[in-house]
Amino acid sequence: MTDSPDVPLPPRDAPGLPTAADWQPLPRRGALLYASGVAIAFAIPSALAVGQLVASLAHLPRIGSSIALGVVGLALGTVIGLRRHRRIGWKLDRDGFATRRGGVWRTETLVPVSRVQHLDVERGPLERQLGLATLVVHTAGTRMAAVKLPLLALEDAEALRARLARQVETDDAL
Repeated sequence: MTDSPDVPLPPRDAPGLPTAADWQPLPRRGALLYASGVAIAFAIPSALAVGQLVASLAHLPRIGSSIALGVVGLALGTVIGLRRHRRIGWKLDRDGFATRRGGVWRTETLVPVSRVQHLDVERGPLERQLGLATLVVHTAGTRMAAVKLPLLALEDAEALRARLARQVETDDAL
């Protein structure tokens, strides 16, 4: 990490955010919601394409094969979704706001404070029920013009938005 004099380090006593610059995990209460989306994404192709292929190759009933493989796809997707959810993290430090995803193929995205244009907090009906939100950081430039971090605790999303907005104002004033 480099110390940049242009961007102040977030205050250590700010409410709602961790003080360390370590990667912060997503709250566990969003894991099942995330896993259900992955499970559905696995179940539909399993039931339709693979189920039909297995039924025609093995001379089995098409409906039974599709249902069985759809259930296997749901189970496999749920396990994979739960593992993926555990591998999503975020941090805010002197360099800016960063997100990290993945285990084998890891993607880390850093948004320097100087590139932040505006910030949104989005909440769908299921996120509202679970007290979660999606933080959207809109950036300058055309490549990856927005970075989304889904299923954050609402308090963390609002605190991150406020902190990033203050840092942007401080950076603009310099």
